[in-house]
Amino acid sequence: MELSAIIERGMEVAARNERPDLRSRLGQTLARLRDPNVRVMVVGEFKQGKSQLVNAIVGAPVCPVDDDVATTVPTTIRYGKEPSATMLVPAQRGSADAASANDLVRTPVPLEEVASLVSERGNPGNARGITSVDVVLPRTILAGGLALVDSPGVGGLDAVHALATLAALPTAHALLFVTDASQEFTEPEMRFIRQALRVCPNVAVVMTKIDLYPHWREVAELNRGHLDRAGIEAAALFPVSSRMREMAAQHGDSALNEDSGFPALVRYLRHDVVDRATDVVRRATAHDLRSTSEHIALSLSAELSAIERPENAPELVARLERARERSEDLRKEASRWQTTLNDGVADLLSDLEYDLRDRLRRVRRDAERAIDEGDPGAAWEQLVSWFEERIAAAVSDTFIWTDERSTWLSEQVAAHFEAEAVALPALRVDDTEGVLDPVERVDDLDPGKLSVLEKSFVTLRGTYGGVLMIGLVTSLAGLSLINPISLAAGVLLAGKAYRDDKQVRLQRRQAEAKAIVRRHIDDVLFQVGKQLKDRLRLVHRATRDHFIDVADEYHRSIADSVTAAQRAAERDVRASERRARDIRAELERVQWLSRAADKVEPAAAGPAVTTAAARNPA
Repeated sequence: MELSAIIERGMEVAARNERPDLRSRLGQTLARLRDPNVRVMVVGEFKQGKSQLVNAIVGAPVCPVDDDVATTVPTTIRYGKEPSATMLVPAQRGSADAASANDLVRTPVPLEEVASLVSERGNPGNARGITSVDVVLPRTILAGGLALVDSPGVGGLDAVHALATLAALPTAHALLFVTDASQEFTEPEMRFIRQALRVCPNVAVVMTKIDLYPHWREVAELNRGHLDRAGIEAAALFPVSSRMREMAAQHGDSALNEDSGFPALVRYLRHDVVDRATDVVRRATAHDLRSTSEHIALSLSAELSAIERPENAPELVARLERARERSEDLRKEASRWQTTLNDGVADLLSDLEYDLRDRLRRVRRDAERAIDEGDPGAAWEQLVSWFEERIAAAVSDTFIWTDERSTWLSEQVAAHFEAEAVALPALRVDDTEGVLDPVERVDDLDPGKLSVLEKSFVTLRGTYGGVLMIGLVTSLAGLSLINPISLAAGVLLAGKAYRDDKQVRLQRRQAEAKAIVRRHIDDVLFQVGKQLKDRLRLVHRATRDHFIDVADEYHRSIADSVTAAQRAAERDVRASERRARDIRAELERVQWLSRAADKVEPAAAGPAVTTAAARNPA
């Protein structure tokens, strides 16, 4: 029997036993199952060959490839029997389309126009306001549910792109980080990989353009060394050549295709990504089916026990009453899990503020050190680019750390419940999309370049002072005001005046640059700190509501068991026999559901089933 049919049968059992809460949970499970897409984000710095890599994987020129073209709009390529493309744009406020899901309008577009819609050349700065483009292709590699997402560069164009990419990672099943074979990893690339692994555990590195660089093997070894030294063992590394892949496809050359490195990458996508995502979904489905059957079986077994052994009914009811009292305690505002949650959120609020301030303080210290080491005016553009990149990295690190702490807090709260596996709430504190939008851009700085007239004025002022001062002294000896000695003194003092003025202007620029850095960091602290606190309040409410629902579900099962046992003791013999037959039949259906859950769950179940199930984006 298909998995969806098993879930639908479980929903029928829940409805027949008057458990709308359990039926609703299985409805969410069914919706998760019916979304076949396994999202794989393809990210990397500007012009590293991401789009050409995606085209080579799917065997179609979907994404724009050009030396002067950059991708500005995320493009998703997934399976479909008929090729098509759809553009997603935000709906206008007040329009009929604004009431649709996520307020997005889907507009069909010709496939040949996709490249211009998603590229910097055809859509500079995403002036058309496109959220994403969805492309459907009839390709075998996509048939298993694989959906590739070609994203804008995480560096080169704008450091904030890294934040937007990290924001999308929790909804992805895997990440392909793309870097070319021209050089080993840069520090920003390593920092992004470390952050990505904390958000999306399934990360692979794809090293492109190995056909252009004969020394690619040495670069690959250096990159593996960087990953090993950073303790990143989860990331696989695949050296590939998209051009060799395309040539192999054109000429049907299997040997050339093997040399391109793509067969190993395709195997990774099929087995380590698609199959693993399927296992996670099946594991989550098995957990929900098993939990549903246990809740329903609890009340049915209690009623059947009261019917078959009426002499034990008082003891059974008493035991269930005690269980109901314990479940009632879980629903009180003063319960232990609520105390753990409230105290944990208070601690987390304090810790996150310190963490953000500490990270930004280190950025400010490094920026001020860089400013003191040279002239900030001459290299202000490069300094600002580095500074914004460090700010974005610090902010994303804090959000990811807060997300990890929030998940840990949820696990501590779940430990107060008697159930062996309590599903954790799906939290998204690490969503950094738009976090830095309210922050003003870094102010401009005077480059410190003087015009010829300004240089002449400074020199003339020093010359005048020297000539006048020494000329007056030498005039006492009978010389004229302007003489060789006064002229030499004027030249010397002119050079000193120019150097002193240059030093004063440098110090003024350095002080102004430091003030700009401090103002920007204060703005980031104010804006980002407010957003972090707002999200933690949402986390507090979401976690509280989730576990209140869990407590209510548990209490409902116990209360139904008490009611069923009491009702069974009051029935006459003939009615009890009929009810016992009905209960046995229903228990058989419930037990079938439990056995089906055991068959559904993959053999190699992970240790954190409930966490994976709750956070699974499928």
